[in-house]
Amino acid sequence: MSQLLDTVDLDKTLQAQSPQEILKFAIETFGNIAISFSGAEDVVLVDMAHKIDPDVEVFCLDTGRLHPETYQFIEKVRNHYDLYIDILSPDGDAVRELVQEKGLYSFYQDNHQECCGIRKIAPLRSKLLEVDAWVTGQRKDQSPGTRAQIPVIQDDKVFARPNGTLTKFNPLANWTSKQVWDYIRSNEVPYNSLHDRGFISIGCEPCTRPVGPGQHEREGRWWWEEATKKECGLHATNIDN
Repeated sequence: MSQLLDTVDLDKTLQAQSPQEILKFAIETFGNIAISFSGAEDVVLVDMAHKIDPDVEVFCLDTGRLHPETYQFIEKVRNHYDLYIDILSPDGDAVRELVQEKGLYSFYQDNHQECCGIRKIAPLRSKLLEVDAWVTGQRKDQSPGTRAQIPVIQDDKVFARPNGTLTKFNPLANWTSKQVWDYIRSNEVPYNSLHDRGFISIGCEPCTRPVGPGQHEREGRWWWEEATKKECGLHATNIDN
């Protein structure tokens, strides 16, 4: 069953705790909880959570447009932790209709929201209807325009069931990219090989490119659009807030 928590007061307490302590609280509080996995931050959470509960649920979104290296990374993580990963795919009919109507690269002409809505948001919404809480790898410094104020724990009103509740945890909210990579290296955590080629924030292949010296990590995502709105919709509350 869903837990009714005072997330505002809890956030004040959890802000001072380590990611491991936040994860332990999340896993012990919610039996029906899942970790959203895709990038470097997420695999750090998988590593931490696996040490707390090896059976913790992990899922990832396969949009059908990921880099080959990302698929290899998913498989590497699965084998490294002997982990079942629930791989979510978009509705085939919806993808086919979009491609037939607008082609394979319509997002370059209008915006990425429609494609992301079909390939990412719809399957995520279906998955989150099955759980009471989920865990993401968001960090405050990832995107100053949309993530600077993210809490450690929050009510997710965007993806909650009708008349239900959904709690969202962001255990790495207060960590920096350096802390993430220090953890990866010191714990020999597997990571996407694209990071070695200048990719920092990795999404779908057509919408992701390496960043240069001095560029912010989110500048490699949807670079043809407004720089302050670097969200696909998975974390829509970041823009609404």
